[in-house]
Amino acid sequence: MTKAEIQLVRALADKRGRTEHGLFVAEGEKLIGELRASHLRVRKLFALEGVFEGPEVETVAPRDMERLSLLKTAGNSLALVETPRYELDTESLKGRLTLALDDVQNPGNLGTIIRLADWFGITDIVCSPGSADCFNPKVVQATMGAILRVRVHYTELAACLATAAAQGIPVYGTFLEGENIYRTELTPEGIVVMGNEGRGVTEAVARTVTRKLFIPPWPAGRRGSESLNVAMATGIICSEFRRQTSAKAGY
Repeated sequence: MTKAEIQLVRALADKRGRTEHGLFVAEGEKLIGELRASHLRVRKLFALEGVFEGPEVETVAPRDMERLSLLKTAGNSLALVETPRYELDTESLKGRLTLALDDVQNPGNLGTIIRLADWFGITDIVCSPGSADCFNPKVVQATMGAILRVRVHYTELAACLATAAAQGIPVYGTFLEGENIYRTELTPEGIVVMGNEGRGVTEAVARTVTRKLFIPPWPAGRRGSESLNVAMATGIICSEFRRQTSAKAGY
């Protein structure tokens, strides 16, 4: 392991470095094992003795792994992975459920949402440019491998959603003044917009929403927390969409 390799790993902790090198960091035996079996390409792999084998693997000592790791507690392996590029075509979103994130900036929230999307069979997430980078090391770890199966796109969100709505794709948004999600008939397809942790959905994106949804507190009208964490709200929304689709399909 060279000094240049350590500097490269350190550079990949920052979005600018990831963009410049076209690489991101993944750590841990389970995640890297999934990566090696996926469509993504592992450029270089540092691991303790006996963990992995292959031409791209360099065996390092525990002390060196601690120097490399971007985590508080170093694992037994660290991989440099080529960043995938996905094309976004709104026509391809017809007939299925998609998430749209409007400036969701917390890496932990984004990682959890990607993991939720994978659990509920959602293969695409469309993000505004102001959202957290899905290849941030904290996001990658929080996805628990879901980043391999969910395509995350970054684009001007308002324009993308306006195009989708014009193509007949329902655009749902979460608001405090929307329809009660449990009393609203939801379609099996559509794009669901989740807003920023503090500001909610931006005005430009809100104008593209064709149906506003609200997750009511229990009991109705009770005063309590001002709002739900965006990742929690996403889980509730996805669950209700899938519950209704399952009920209509009879399973």
